This record gives sequence, structure tokens and C-alpha cells, in this order.
Amino acid sequence: MDPDALAKAFVEHYYSMFDSNRGALGSLYQDASMLTFEGQKIQGSQNIVAKLTSLPFQQCQHAITTVDCQPSGPAGGMLVFVSGTLQLAGEQHALKFSQMFHLMPTPQGSFYVYNDIFRLNYA
Repeated sequence: MDPDALAKAFVEHYYSMFDSNRGALGSLYQDASMLTFEGQKIQGSQNIVAKLTSLPFQQCQHAITTVDCQPSGPAGGMLVFVSGTLQLAGEQHALKFSQMFHLMPTPQGSFYVYNDIFRLNYA
């Protein structure tokens, strides 16, 4: 599959799942996965899902502005860099964000998130 198409499909799947059922995101991570969320490092699928489901809002809607990707390393990994906005329920203004995913292939032919870095962008 074309890397750009794969990155776009992953991004659509990830944010659709985040916006509708954050608890289901655990299937995209493994025990070795690491999330850096606003500077806080969290490792392991269960810990990452615990962090994401404990965020102080119930509903949100991501709008993606850009998706850039590059192949990463001989193992067939891929870097995916996303920018966009995040609209929280009940809030008037959307928040700008950037997120970087390092995807690694699985033996089954899919990908999992090995590294994930998220930052809000303040102007």
C-alpha cells in the first residue's frame, strides 16, 4: 500500500476512535509503546489508555489539517506527523495541536503505535 494512503487511513481511524471511544485505542498500542502527552511520558498500552480515558473531557472532535509521513528504518516503520484542531464539547474556540506517530509493522501485516507525541500549539 502507498505510504501516504496508509498514513491517511491510520489517521482517520485513530481520530475517529479517539473521538467516539477512547478506551478502544488500546488495540493500537503494545507494551513497549510510549506516549508523551504534553511532556508527560507514559509507557504500555494499558497505561496509555488510562491516560487518554482520564482526560478531563468526555466529547471532542478532531479536524485534521495536514498529514505528513516518511518511511522509518529497515524494519518497515513509518513516521506520521499530524496537525489540526481539537474542538471540545461546550467550548467556543478550537485548540490547535500537533501529533507524531511512529508506526511499526506487526507480523500479521498491520501496524501498531510504537511512539506517540502530542502537543497543543499555543499562539
